[in-house]
Order: sequence, then C-alpha cells, then structure tokens
Amino acid sequence: MAGRSLTATPDGIQQINRALTKQGWSREDLAKECDCSRQPAVKFCSGQSVSNKLFVSFCKTLGLDWEEVTGLASASVPDEVTEPETDINILVQTIRAKVHEDIQGRCSTMRVLDMEQPIGLDDIFTNVNILEQISAHRRLDLDTLLQEFYLEDFDRFPLSQIRSEQIPAMEAVERYQKLIVFGRPGAGKTTFLKRLAIFCNQGVFQPEKVPIFITLKEFSEALRKPDIPIYIARQWKGCGLRNNKDLYEILEHGRALILLDGLDEIKEADYKRVLQNINDFTSRFHRCQFVITCRIAARDYIFQQFTEIEIADFSTVQISEFVIKWFRVKKDSEKAENFLQRLHNNKPIQELATNPLLLTLLCLAFGEAGDFPSNKAELYKEGLDVLLKKWDAKRNIERDQIYKKLSLKRKEDLLSQLAFKTFERGDYFFKQSAVEQSIIAYIRNLNRGSNSEEVLHLDSEAILNSIEAQHGLLVQRAKGVYSYSHLTFHEYFAARQFTRPTIQLSMMLERLSSKITVKRYREIFFLSVGMLPEADDLVKSMKQNIDQLIAGDHSLHSFLSWVHEKSQSIEGSYKISAVRAFYFSISVSRSRSLSKALSKALSRSLDKSLSRKLSHDLDLDSNLFHSLSLSRSRSRVIELHRFLARAIYDSSNVDSDLKINLEQMKAQLPDDFDSIQKWWNAERREWVSALQSTILRYRNIGHDWQFSEAQQEKIRQYYDANQLLVDCLNSDCYVTKATRQYIEDTLLLPISEIEKYPVPDAITNL
Repeated sequence: MAGRSLTATPDGIQQINRALTKQGWSREDLAKECDCSRQPAVKFCSGQSVSNKLFVSFCKTLGLDWEEVTGLASASVPDEVTEPETDINILVQTIRAKVHEDIQGRCSTMRVLDMEQPIGLDDIFTNVNILEQISAHRRLDLDTLLQEFYLEDFDRFPLSQIRSEQIPAMEAVERYQKLIVFGRPGAGKTTFLKRLAIFCNQGVFQPEKVPIFITLKEFSEALRKPDIPIYIARQWKGCGLRNNKDLYEILEHGRALILLDGLDEIKEADYKRVLQNINDFTSRFHRCQFVITCRIAARDYIFQQFTEIEIADFSTVQISEFVIKWFRVKKDSEKAENFLQRLHNNKPIQELATNPLLLTLLCLAFGEAGDFPSNKAELYKEGLDVLLKKWDAKRNIERDQIYKKLSLKRKEDLLSQLAFKTFERGDYFFKQSAVEQSIIAYIRNLNRGSNSEEVLHLDSEAILNSIEAQHGLLVQRAKGVYSYSHLTFHEYFAARQFTRPTIQLSMMLERLSSKITVKRYREIFFLSVGMLPEADDLVKSMKQNIDQLIAGDHSLHSFLSWVHEKSQSIEGSYKISAVRAFYFSISVSRSRSLSKALSKALSRSLDKSLSRKLSHDLDLDSNLFHSLSLSRSRSRVIELHRFLARAIYDSSNVDSDLKINLEQMKAQLPDDFDSIQKWWNAERREWVSALQSTILRYRNIGHDWQFSEAQQEKIRQYYDANQLLVDCLNSDCYVTKATRQYIEDTLLLPISEIEKYPVPDAITNL
C-alpha cells in the first residue's frame, strides 16, 4: 500500500469496540498485542489517522476486515491525507494552551455540602469503577438475587455489593468513543467528568485533543438558547479565541474530548430542545469523543450510538483511599486512622460510606467531633436530608412536578410505610408492581388524590421513577426488582414507622418489642430508642419480652436463681447486675456451643471497671471455670496447668483451705506427653469429678446444668437480647433514671425475684 494513513468510519469504530469487548481487551492490550505504543491504538479506536501498516495490523489482530472498517470500496488507499496532519496538530496545541486556565479553573476543585472552602480534585479524587451492564437492565428474578445471601443466618448484608463485573472507569473511557455514564445521586459522576477534563488538560489523557466541559443545566438556561457549537464558542471567547472557524476545524477532525455533565438536571421545558441539540451535535461531529453523565432512571431516552455504563459504589479499598486523602488535606492523618477503625466496627455506617457524597458527609461530621454521632438516627436523618432536599436545592436544580406535590414529610411517610411493610415480611428485594401498589395506596388518601385507577397507576410509576432518580433511595437492582439503596436506610425508615407519634404508638412499640430475639431487628431497636423523645415504654416492653423467654422453664429458673445467689455472695464495688452477667456467661463454659456464643461483653457493658481488672473473687472463679473447661481436652492439659496455677494464686487471697486442695490436685496432673496419655485414660474422670466437687464446696460454682439443645438456644437468645437492651440504654436515648434503675436492678433475675420490684409508672410527654 502506497498511502501513508487510514481512518476508521463511525461504523468501523463500532466494529472495533465490539471486537475489543469480545476479547475483553483495553486499548493498552491491543497495543501490546501489536507490539506498538499506546498512542496509535488510542487513535485507531477513536477514528483518527493511523499508518497503513499499523491500521491493518490492528484489524487483523481483532479479526476485522480493514476495508470494511475504513469504508473503502476497494483495496486502493489514497496516497495522502486530505489535510496535512501537522496543521491540525498545531491548531490543537494552540487552543489547548488558550483554554488550559479556564478548564483548570472550572474543573480542578470541588465544594459540596457544608464545606467551608473548595478542595482540590487532585488532592481528593479516588478512582472509580464502573459496571458495564446497567443494574436495572439485568433480567434476574428475586430468587437469583437472593442466592448471594444466606438469609437464614442473616445479620446484615450490603445491598450495594450484589456481584457484577466491574472495570476501572478510565478503561471504559479509553475503550468507547461515545459513553453515557449513569449513576445514583452522589455517586461521583460530575467529579469523574471533571477529572477527565483535568487529565486531558494536563496531557495525561488524550493529549492530542482539546477538552470541552459543559454543564448541561447552564447550557440549557443560556441566553438566546444557543446550540452547542455556539455555546462552546462563547466559552472560548472568554479564553481569547474569537475565530469560530478554528472551533469547527477541531470538531470536524474529531480532535475534541467533549464532556456533557448532568443530563438529568435540565428542566422539563428545555429537555426536548437540549436532547435534539445533543443528537445533532454528536451526529455531525461523530469523530470527536463524547462522555455524558446522567442519573439512573432520570430520563427514558436512548442515544443510539452511545455505550451505557454505570458508576459502581465505592469498595472498601476506595473508601480507605478517599478518607486518607481527605484528612491528609486537613493535615490530620491520625483522624483518618480513627475514622477507618470506627468505620470497620460499624457496618450500618460502613454501608453509607460506599456512596461518595455520603462518605463526604461522614468525613465532615467526623472531622468536627472526632467520632461518628452517638445517635445514629440523627446521622442517618442528616444523610437523608442531603439526598431528599439539600443536594438539589444547593445547586438550584428543579425536578419533576408530580413528585414535588409531596412535601418532605409526605415523602418520608411514603418511604416509611413501604420500608415497614417490606422489612416485616423480610423482603429486602421487592417487585416493581408491589412498590407501585404501596404508592397507590398512599397517594389515594392524599388531598386532591385522584379516584381514577389509571391515573393513580401512572402517578405511582412517575413517583417511583422520581424517588429513584432524584434521591437514589430506591434502586432497581434488576429489571422490575427494587430495593432500598442501603439496608441502613431500609432500617431507618422502618424504625421511623415504628416510632411515629400516633395513637397507635403503644401498639407499635409492643409489636417491635416482640421481635427482641430476631437478629435482623437489632439495628431497628437502636434507631427506635434514638428517635423516640422518651424511650421508657419501649425499653420496658423489651425487658418484659426478654423475661418471658425463660418464664415457665424450671431448669432455667433454677439457673438464674443460682446466678442471683452467687452474685450476692461477692463483695466489692462492682455493679451487682454486672456481676450477675459475669457469672451467667462463664457458668455455661462447660457447654461447648454456649461457651463460644456468650462472651463477657454484657458484664463489661454494665460496668466498665470489669474490663480493666477483676477482683480476686471473680478472677479465681473465672480461672476455675476455665480449668473445668480445659479438662475436657487431652491436647490442652498443659494449658490446664497454667489456669490452675492462676487459681491457686488467687485462692491465697480468698480461702487457704481451697488453696491447699487445688495445690494437691495440680500435683496430680501429668506434665509430659506420655504421662498425659496414661492419665487421660486411667485417672482423668476421677480427677475432674474431684475438681468439680472441690469448687462446688468452696465456691458454689461448677454445676452441671444439663441443658437440652432447646434450652441452650433459649439461653443464647436471652443473653443476646439482654445485651441488646443494655446497648440500647448505653446509646444516645432519653430514658428516665427510674426506668434505667429498674432495668439494671432486675436484669438477669428469675421471675420470682423480678416480681419483688415495682415497675416504674409511665412518664408523661414532655
């Protein structure tokens, strides 16, 4: 071939992109396969001139017919390019230099929420990933979605991390010439687009093109309603570029990276005009590269030549990167470490952090207080306020009118009713038809609500789309299947419904209390006690339901009576309820399944001094319990020596006769492998029986309760429920001193003892 270069047609570019996708290659991969630098591969994929030899090599590697890709009717190739390449290159570099300062000024910083000053994008930007298949387009049923979660062992799961293939967002931009990037509110669409503009401006990405960044809301509201080229010409005029011919030269040669931000932010009245403008512009200047951003579900329109992708939520690694960068800018790296540590221990807040906007809110809150707010309900409400009203209001963005008819309270009430119904059924994913029926049932009763079923159905569809597009609180996980964007918000709205100040409040609190042993309701209880202006009725109801768990079981009643009796015998400054919790947890150490399940967290929650140093009495009994437990295992006899030695040391401060007995028993223990084998087979049973008798006689511990499996499960539920109750009381909630004292006095007591304490009267509203 005598000619010097070849160029792919728009159809050819589509063939190239399909072939790359089929191979799973990026442009760098193609360059490696053809043993050349990255730049020619980028030009080849974006429809720019490439040498004949490389062009044919690229096509051959991808299994394409180079003549079809170029659109040539025969194998003859023109000898020269129509326009001298050097002329357009000079023009590009000239214009890049002129617009450089303007692009830096408009795209190099970000300022959101309550930031006091802008922050540099270079300082804070975290690379994002994208989903090549839009979540809402996947054809998955409910059963398929739920296969990824073990609901029978449910604690909580991050709804945002449903498995889907992800690739770095920059790789997608390099792979596709025309992209529309979807994402939920606060997903980082504008930040990503600004980063592309800066990369191009700095020559890191597409250095042979001129970056053009357009905020579509500003374009749609511009004076005299210009088309896109005229609007760009106005931007360039401010940069000292007055020759419109240069602009068209750049566009016609495909030498612009055109970034159109916020398709969803255009007013309804301007939408059709702007859409037609974009269509005409992208068709006429098809050789340019385009990236458009838009909220998911915001617009029901398809750009035929564009590939659709979706920004993925932040991963744990991306969250860490963002947080470290954020606090580095604030010159407080230690706070970043504290933030990440607190986040690691708080799964509900961890889920919110997957959204960059909400992560920014968390960083702002943590930066002020050095911790997350103790009342999580208030933190979640602040996050919801951002999504429900502040995010659009601060940027002066107007949305669909039908949803605006609902006040903020009505929106929250609607979302609360839906959350309550679905959470109670255990439905974390629900069908679109079910959501729409809930919306219809709600709006039917509103003032000026329509009686027409057809109108109500159309309104419910519009409201559902608006909730998803405007606030991102409901998300379409697959075609026709929805969930709340975060389980945290599902729980928040459900708790809000449980605690609404209505005449049914008492009944609703009783209903919630009946779920005290249901693991997935744990966060609902925390949120509810924080939402209630007075939480006495709820915590007393929780206590009553907990006590009823073991009512009527004689063996469990006897066990609790022993716990009470034993704790009464201990002298010291510890809270008596904490001592009961201590003996409750360690006394089941002989039951293997329970000893693993019950920690000493409850006793420490009741009295923090128990986590620092135990008295000789408590330490002695703890070591004796451990000794009994270790005597079950042949491989742990050496460890048994150590715990028995500790018990002997503690007994010297408690009971000299017990010390003598324990020393004699320790002397009988073998201390080498061969001796252990013989002792285990011949003497172990008698030795364990003697140890148990000794500690029963001297310390009243070591009872063999012989709990059945059903009773063990009751004990586990009872203990966990009491831990939940204490954790709720230790959270930021308003509970009177009388109620707190009553709960502490009666915690872990048998019913016969609890009945001796009067229940505090209900308090009046403040």
